[in-house]
Formats: sequence, structure tokens, C-alpha cells
Amino acid sequence: MLFKLLLLFILTPLAELALLVYVGTLIGVWYTILIVVATGVIGAALARHQGLATLRRIRANLEQGIIPSIEIFEGALILVGGLLLLTPGMVTDLIGFSMLLPPTRRSAGRWLFSAIRRRAERGQVQYWGWRRP
Repeated sequence: MLFKLLLLFILTPLAELALLVYVGTLIGVWYTILIVVATGVIGAALARHQGLATLRRIRANLEQGIIPSIEIFEGALILVGGLLLLTPGMVTDLIGFSMLLPPTRRSAGRWLFSAIRRRAERGQVQYWGWRRP
């Protein structure tokens, strides 16, 4: 697992850098910078909008006595999407935008939820709880 994380944190920035340099040679440095800044600004606004809508759904469910588990899960995916949009790069922007669009977020959420469930059923999920002394 540690090796996979190291690979992710090494290969992702290298792929982002290579793509930015390539796009910069095609359309120019300033347009490339403009694209990166614009996706960050648009992504932050979209993440705020989607996050507030999810918070409203959470509150509505709590007022009705319903546990908002799906909404909390979606809120986490919105947070991840927003964070990916704030990192400079085009691949992370694409993934981040996909987490902010409800249809792709729901698909990713279902996939992630089923992956976690399968691991839990196999006993592969470990967690550390906080206990009072």
C-alpha cells in the first residue's frame, strides 16, 4: 500500500507536468496558465455550490430523522473534487470536475461504496477508533 501511494505521489505530478508542458507548447504559456487558474476558480465556485446543496440535504434528512449516510459520502467526494481542482494540473482538474458533477459523483460513489463493502466483507478493512481513557 505504501508503495502504491508513493507511486501515486510521484507519477501524478510528473504526468501533470508533462501534460502542462505539452499543452504550453501547443497553445502558449499564458493560455495554459489561464486554463489552470480558470479551472481553479470555476471549480471552487462549483464545489461551494455543490457542497452547500449537500449540506441542505443533510439538514433536511436530519430534520426528518433520516441518517444522511449517502449525503455525507457525497460531501466527502465533493471535498476531494474541490481539493483536486485547487491543485495545478489538467488531469487532477478533470477528476475533480467529475467529482463535482452529480451523475459522475454518484457513479464514483457507488463504485467506492461497493469496493469498501467488499473489503469489509473479506475482513480487509481496518480502522482505529478513539477511546476515552
